[in-house]
Amino acid sequence: MTDIATLPYRRANQLWAVLVLILLEAALVISWSAGFVGIRFAIDHAPIFLILLWRSLVSGLVLLPFALTMGPPIRLRDALSQMLFGALAMSGYLAGFTLAISFGVPTGLVALITDMLPLAVAFLSWPILGHALTARQWIGSFIGMAGVLIASGSSLDVADVPMWAYCLPVLGTLALALATLLQKRSPANTMPVYQSLCIQCLSAAAIFAIFAWHEGGVSPVFDVGFIGGILWLVFVATFGAWSLYYLALRKSSPARVTAILYLSPPVTMIWAWVMFGESLSWAMAVGLAVSLVGIIIVAKAQKTAQL
Repeated sequence: MTDIATLPYRRANQLWAVLVLILLEAALVISWSAGFVGIRFAIDHAPIFLILLWRSLVSGLVLLPFALTMGPPIRLRDALSQMLFGALAMSGYLAGFTLAISFGVPTGLVALITDMLPLAVAFLSWPILGHALTARQWIGSFIGMAGVLIASGSSLDVADVPMWAYCLPVLGTLALALATLLQKRSPANTMPVYQSLCIQCLSAAAIFAIFAWHEGGVSPVFDVGFIGGILWLVFVATFGAWSLYYLALRKSSPARVTAILYLSPPVTMIWAWVMFGESLSWAMAVGLAVSLVGIIIVAKAQKTAQL
């Protein structure tokens, strides 16, 4: 009798949990897309590397007190490893897609290319981890790349963009994939996220400072657009996105969270169309759908291989 009486309450709690998870995942997709949109907004107010410098520096400084006072003591060897990961993951990845956007590559297309991370990880797993690609991974990789070519074809007609600029987000994604695989092999991988993220942000800021100095200086621009863009990139695109990402992992499975992130390119495309008037086309929509199929095939093949 007690179980029957409490059944409606259990169902209500289950429905509430599902609703909370859906809202959490929707916020994750939006915040994940915010990085591309924030960069697109900020480049109208300051040079590229100055934006990247202050995004990384502010993020690292905010995390620094927590990194020093919470968690285990930071060993020099682990710190050096995280600095290497920061040079690859932060500097390479952020510079790659940011420069592409600054040269006129459509923001949504950049988001689509950088979302091909599972394909890049699959390609680099063989030389780094000794994991050869399976037949399904090869098929998924080719399908994913075909989708990018389809989506890129329409943008080549509507944008005056140098061809080599389309390689920048590809190089950035490869840098992030390389850092991901190296970090997986490193003993420093056990460091708490707020400590590793702090070190990576500060090391990336040091690298960006060199390029920002070459661009004209490292002093911030006292402009509402610049300050607003940096705050957006720090607290929404960096802290918000990653916090929601880890929270979603606690409430759901990694497979579901990864699949949800595949929705970020279409959200970015729509966002860029509304805010900046960037064009949308059927070719981009078809290319996006084809790429998502390829990415899902690769991701599922990787999970099967790990079992």
